[in-house]
Amino acid sequence: MLAAKKTCVMTCLRGARMYSGHGPRSKSLQDCYNLLNVQENCNHNEVKEAYVKLVKLYHPDSGSDGGDPLKFMQVEEAYKAVVKHLAEKGKTESDQGLNDEEEEESKYLALQHRQYLSFEGVGIGTPSQREKQYRTFRVNRATDQVLDYRKQKLEAQDQQNTMMAMDIQQSKKIKITQAVERLVEDLIQESMARGDFDNLSGKGKPLQKFLQYPYIDPMTHNLNRILIDNGYQPEWIVRQKEINETIEKLRNDILGYRKKLGQPLTHYTLKHWNLNCEQFRNDIKELNKTVEKFNLIVPLLNRQMLHFDQDKELAVILKKYDVLMEANKANSDIIGQPTKESSTQNSLFNWIKHFLKYNQRVR
Repeated sequence: MLAAKKTCVMTCLRGARMYSGHGPRSKSLQDCYNLLNVQENCNHNEVKEAYVKLVKLYHPDSGSDGGDPLKFMQVEEAYKAVVKHLAEKGKTESDQGLNDEEEEESKYLALQHRQYLSFEGVGIGTPSQREKQYRTFRVNRATDQVLDYRKQKLEAQDQQNTMMAMDIQQSKKIKITQAVERLVEDLIQESMARGDFDNLSGKGKPLQKFLQYPYIDPMTHNLNRILIDNGYQPEWIVRQKEINETIEKLRNDILGYRKKLGQPLTHYTLKHWNLNCEQFRNDIKELNKTVEKFNLIVPLLNRQMLHFDQDKELAVILKKYDVLMEANKANSDIIGQPTKESSTQNSLFNWIKHFLKYNQRVR
């Protein structure tokens, strides 16, 4: 890519030379002074300063946005013409020596200005000035690197201190836990020595082994069984038992009330039935709140319960009532007019039979 760029620049320079007529004679001396933006009575230093400014502006390798090979060649030819004119005007010998030196340097102008590709592109001005600026830049960069290193070192130390603080905090928690366990063990031993556990059932008897769960730790399982047998149960087990008992009681109560109203429902009995159904719905809402609390404390996901649907529960109860009524009706049609004792026994038998069938159907 760099070679292609150089080829393009050289091509532009050749075209500029062809366009400019290969010499300063193609332009008037006044045009050369105007192009360099200097007066005719200026000295060599002013011409040189103006020339350097224009070179930095138009040179293709300067890196500026105004780089123009054609304009650069015009500036170079104008500078040569002005320098030659100053030499012909009879300047001092020192000025003439400088003019000759600058004229010699202008032959290698393209190579001279490639200095802007060095020093990592830092600085402006002459090579010596750019070298000083580059040294300052390197010192500043080294200082920044040292500061970054110290900053990273301090951050690493802070992170290490934080980890040490976390370890110390964790060790304190472990020590506190161990101290609490020792305290509980001491209290248990003191209670055993005072005879506080003498009233427990099974005192002095060997512990039974529970082998129906071979994949559970035997010690943990035995401890859990001992707690359960003595009335100590986890909260979620107690709540689950409470939920099952409550929903069963609500179902039986609403079914019993429906039987009590009889068939068919009158306007008066229908009103009472609707009031009882509304109370049943409110009870189901309260029960669902208990289900939500149970789901928060149950340790296993597969043990969580769904909310009870009020309308679905009423539909199941009414369906169960219809099955019972059909069973009673069929029993009375088959038996006819039996004795009171046999009728009671047969109706009870048929009721149990149909009730079992209904339970299988619902399940």
